[in-house]
Amino acid sequence: MTIVTRFPPSPTGSLHIGSARTALFNWLYARHHGGNFILRIEDTDRKRSTAEAVESIFDGLRWLDLDWDGDATFQTSSLDRHAEVAAQLLENGQAYKCYCTPEELTEMREKAKADGKRVFYDRRWRDRDPSNAPEGVAPVVRVKMPLDGETTISDLVQGDVTVANEQLDDFILLRADGTPTYMLSVVVDDHDGGVTHVIRGDDHLNNAFRQFHLYRAAGWEPPAFAHIPLIHGADGQKLSKRHGATSVQEYRAEGVLAPALCNYLLRLGWAHGDEEIISRDQAIEWFDLKGVGRAPARFDPAKLENLNAHYLREMPTEELVDLVLDAYREEALDCDEQIAKSRITSALPHLTQRAKNTTELIDSANFLLTQHTYPLAEAKAEKMIASSRSEIQEIRSALNDQEEWSEEALNERLRALAENLELGFGKLAQPLRVALTGSTVSPGIFDVMTILGRTETLRRLERVPDGEAD
Repeated sequence: MTIVTRFPPSPTGSLHIGSARTALFNWLYARHHGGNFILRIEDTDRKRSTAEAVESIFDGLRWLDLDWDGDATFQTSSLDRHAEVAAQLLENGQAYKCYCTPEELTEMREKAKADGKRVFYDRRWRDRDPSNAPEGVAPVVRVKMPLDGETTISDLVQGDVTVANEQLDDFILLRADGTPTYMLSVVVDDHDGGVTHVIRGDDHLNNAFRQFHLYRAAGWEPPAFAHIPLIHGADGQKLSKRHGATSVQEYRAEGVLAPALCNYLLRLGWAHGDEEIISRDQAIEWFDLKGVGRAPARFDPAKLENLNAHYLREMPTEELVDLVLDAYREEALDCDEQIAKSRITSALPHLTQRAKNTTELIDSANFLLTQHTYPLAEAKAEKMIASSRSEIQEIRSALNDQEEWSEEALNERLRALAENLELGFGKLAQPLRVALTGSTVSPGIFDVMTILGRTETLRRLERVPDGEAD
């Protein structure tokens, strides 16, 4: 048997982080078993579905490197097929037409609430002769659920889960306008797509019992079900906007790397021993549903940040250089591209030790590639330059005839200068840092000087205003 999993997002917004984890688990399960991973866009909610959301889903999955097999399908393209199955169920006596008026349904709801009971359709048209149907009422089509006994689903994550069949309502398959409901569409699409394993959030567990019987009513074998606990925030509540970023695109914009995010999502509710850093190849080799826990996973931004920093440091130098340089291509570089690449390459060991994401890395590389202007944007830095002009002049004079441009030689020269001026070394190092980088924060000052080189260091010192800032 070929394993077939699916990811069926609704295109009503960006790819949610919880949905991305569901997609990842489905993708890994299929790849682990050498099976197929299907992408189906469930766009039957035409009012809320948008083309922009569809593209956002495609973009998010591609960025995460979760490729799907075959073309993505759209649920709306199979509406006729869904209606056809409903007609077959009617013909086989597994479904019936319900002619309840809106007023009757309202009365049912109000009575149930007044009696303190669950709001439940009372099945009044289940065995009623359609010839008694009121005029002018377009019927819905409802499925016949079993009336007694129990249903047990052997869930691959939750274990055996049982419900009393009296809790299963005769839900609607076709609305009065002839359009199919989600419950019908998803079962038909999963069956027609050959889906063998439905892996999804445990908020769909109740739906599984209804879908199980719909499969049986249609004469089909139900797939295996695996319901994964949802992701919660630190407060134990379902992950939402109040916990911070929730979409894949937001994390991407914040400088999170796709492999780091996938690694983190994989470890949210799944484990393989004590392994924390898991490559894509290892994930495919190790992934199984036995490793999925039953308790909700807690999303910890700090853990994602630390994991992302690890992946950032492990990225190939060439990729990092291109990533940084691409971010500045539209700006006025103060050097040609070859010099820019050389500076970035030399600085990376220092920059990646501080950066937790690509945004911070790109920002920290600013001094390598752009020319800061006076007055400086950073108030603390501008104040330091304004109060340290004489020290900058002394440094400039001391370095003008400095031929050996190594960390050791520069360290020796500037410390000697500080001693001659009877100053603590920091009184020279900090204004020098600002003069060279435009900021009070940077890699070590001697690292900065050797990365920039003698000519550029002296050029930047020459640019420091001698009088009032211009």
